[in-house]
Amino acid sequence: MPTGARELTGSPDSADFERLTGPYREELLAYCYRMLGSVQDAEDQVQETLLRAWRSYGGFEGRSSLRTWLYRIATNACLRALENRRRRPLPSGLGAPAQEADSALGAARTEVPWLEPIPDALLGTAPADPAAVVVSRTSMRLALIAALQYLPPRQRAVLILRDVLGWRAAEVAGLLGTSTPAVNSALQRAREHLEQAAPDEDDIREPVSPADRELVGRYATAFENADLAALVRMLREDAVLEMPPLPGWLRGRDMVARFLGHHVLGQPGDWRMISTTANGQPAFAAYARDHRGGYQAHGICVLTLTGTQVSRIVCFNDPGLFAVFGLPSWLSAGEREPVSRGG
Repeated sequence: MPTGARELTGSPDSADFERLTGPYREELLAYCYRMLGSVQDAEDQVQETLLRAWRSYGGFEGRSSLRTWLYRIATNACLRALENRRRRPLPSGLGAPAQEADSALGAARTEVPWLEPIPDALLGTAPADPAAVVVSRTSMRLALIAALQYLPPRQRAVLILRDVLGWRAAEVAGLLGTSTPAVNSALQRAREHLEQAAPDEDDIREPVSPADRELVGRYATAFENADLAALVRMLREDAVLEMPPLPGWLRGRDMVARFLGHHVLGQPGDWRMISTTANGQPAFAAYARDHRGGYQAHGICVLTLTGTQVSRIVCFNDPGLFAVFGLPSWLSAGEREPVSRGG
């Protein structure tokens, strides 16, 4: 009988249920987020998973491990949630880049269910194995999560379970109630689609080296000082800027610089950048100075580093995300830097 199966017989109380299922909550959240592209949706489905598990507690017969049982419930919950929902894109997934910097300022499309970032702190402690750390964080990168949203839901589940979580084809087949050949076929199609949708990120590495930390620090300082020249020096020639819910996006250092110079950077002190991390990448909570002399929550900006430069900036201009990151919606001018859930 698998570990935990014997303990699940009978009618255990809530403390027993939490003790047995609690260790899997963070990985279930990461799994549901990869499937759904939204922190709130992922948390809702984890809650749904645990509720269904609680209701089915007495019927669990121990034919599979507790972890497999929970993943089966979570997968079904996510597939049901995706039945009537549109995929969550980034602006770059909706069309070609803007031809003029000003045209990226089209009307915000609040009706689009945009992809959302997830704070690293919600994903728990890192694995002890350094190689596992890289795999775990790489599988949460924004580019991959965005590409996953293009896959049909069942292909998405197969690819995550096989290539990210390392399940055997037979295990996935049992979880999905299908055959091993069907799983292998779905995986092949998913890999082909993903190869077309996901950019080549072979040169991207984890932001842990002193040089990376120094680059991220210089970026924040330049932004707060409205130092456009310094920002431009940090951008790759093919740098991309996206700002959901604005549908327009920009490609190219000159285009990004023109937009920042004309529409974002003002005077030194207009912005406060609070360091955090999201999707295994460096990020900032951007606060804009307001009429009260303090700083109002504006957006969560996630950076992609390639080589020694910044290759992509995705600014999620949604103040509602600050609560997800454990950050206040307003800072006084003299307030010390808060600690976020992502940093």
